[in-house]
Amino acid sequence: MSEFITIGEPIVTFASTDADADLVHAENFKKIVGGAELNVAIGVSRLGHSTQYISRVGNDPLGTFVKNEIKSNQVGADYVSSDNDNWTAFQLKEKVTVGDPLTFNFRRNSAAAHLSSGIIDRVDLSDVKIAHMSGIFPAISKTAQTSFCHLFERLNQRNIFTTFDPNLRPSLWPNEKTMIKTINELAAFADVVLPGTNEGEILIGSKDPETIADFYLQADKTKTVIVKVGPQGAYVKNKGQSGYYVNGFKVGKVVDTVGAGDGFALGYITATLEGKSQKSAVMRGNAVGALQVQTPGDNDGYPTVKKLADFYAKEGVSEK
Repeated sequence: MSEFITIGEPIVTFASTDADADLVHAENFKKIVGGAELNVAIGVSRLGHSTQYISRVGNDPLGTFVKNEIKSNQVGADYVSSDNDNWTAFQLKEKVTVGDPLTFNFRRNSAAAHLSSGIIDRVDLSDVKIAHMSGIFPAISKTAQTSFCHLFERLNQRNIFTTFDPNLRPSLWPNEKTMIKTINELAAFADVVLPGTNEGEILIGSKDPETIADFYLQADKTKTVIVKVGPQGAYVKNKGQSGYYVNGFKVGKVVDTVGAGDGFALGYITATLEGKSQKSAVMRGNAVGALQVQTPGDNDGYPTVKKLADFYAKEGVSEK
């Protein structure tokens, strides 16, 4: 089957090509596919690893577009089903020259929100080495949350290595209190937790990397916490050990930060699959994130093996 698996909701993004025009006044848009978990799967595939993506799309033109994009990116779609009664999620996205772009989502009661636990029972996990879980999918509906938890339970029963990115999306949750409680409970199921400092401030009331790491390392299951600290890189702490920093890479011009966190996850995951050291895996995460912020799309900056090697050569670093 595949080395890597994830579950999520694909988003068709209508990205404005009118710089600094708000979504009310923008007139020209480019259609692209995204969604945090799909971004990770695309990046993992691009670096030469087999993948499977669990999701559900509408039986509509956008759903067909998503399936075609998944196929063209060599992501496994054995568990991407079609829904005749509910639509494929989509969003509008600004183009900005400074700062982060505003987005507006159309995803309530989407096809993915109706992905049932029965689908999870049919998923073959026999060859999976790493599974990536994100806090977005359990936010879109109670049904999705139940299916997400069921997959997490199956993964842990088989002792499959799991990563968890909080990926906070407050607009998808009924309230902040529910979001914080649920995300922190889900994080405790993962071997590796991947929060950012801004997420830490919301989830535990602190932006201090060590404080964030210590909070999540309280869970019996969690062995490692990697806190993303933006351009500076990442802070890593393993249970029972002292933490350390892995420096980020300098970027000449940040075009769009969307997809950078997912890039970090896929960099860490692929290096881990290849048996690289933890420090090298985190360095690759930093590298992929740096490449992604220099592009306007959600995943178009994710490198191939050659592009990653070229980037390292330019930076004068090597993996171990």
